[in-house]
Amino acid sequence: MDIRIGIINTGRELSFESSESAESIKATVAEAISAGTPLSLTDVKGNSYIVPTANLAFVEVGSEETRRVGFVA
Repeated sequence: MDIRIGIINTGRELSFESSESAESIKATVAEAISAGTPLSLTDVKGNSYIVPTANLAFVEVGSEETRRVGFVA
């Protein structure tokens, strides 16, 4: 699952891959925003990312479909 997070007043985006499901990530983001607590997510390598919800511009959650390799006829 690819995740992109936009942060206010920052030219770069935070992007990483997570092993969690799309619904789980959406629930975590919604809970952090409603509670006003920092958003905390972990990537597939075990790195943790913590972003204050006041600074979130957007959170993009990719599809769960795996990428195809090779040529499509």
